[in-house]
Amino acid sequence: MHDNALELVHLLRAVTVEFGLRQAEFAAANGMHPTDVRALICLLDAARAAEPATAGLLGTRLGLNSAGTTAVIDRLERLGHVERLRDPHDRRRVLLSVTPEAIHLGQTFFGPAIETLTEALAGLTREEREAVRGFLTTAQVAFGG
Repeated sequence: MHDNALELVHLLRAVTVEFGLRQAEFAAANGMHPTDVRALICLLDAARAAEPATAGLLGTRLGLNSAGTTAVIDRLERLGHVERLRDPHDRRRVLLSVTPEAIHLGQTFFGPAIETLTEALAGLTREEREAVRGFLTTAQVAFGG
């Protein structure tokens, strides 16, 4: 492997470690477990992808059994970060939704970093952004995502 390529892999690792530390800080500051933050991210990702966010989907994405998934949802609901809503197309199914308050909380904490990153990406050409996307997609797949 080329030294430069390995340097980028190490940089990606450093970024993921820092992001994990910020997630843990956010969780601790807001009375949450780190898994709760991962759950919120999963639910927000599902909303962006227009996927129905169910307990089953959340459990699968978090690698939790049914009891563990219910515990996470109960905690997040108790904290006011998640709502359980009846699916308007199938009244038997319950959908999960991140509350506007939780979104605001996350934007307040993570917003400055996200803004810095989006500004950096805005300065790249389309081809450069595609190269970054390709690398990050490969990294996600390499780690099982």
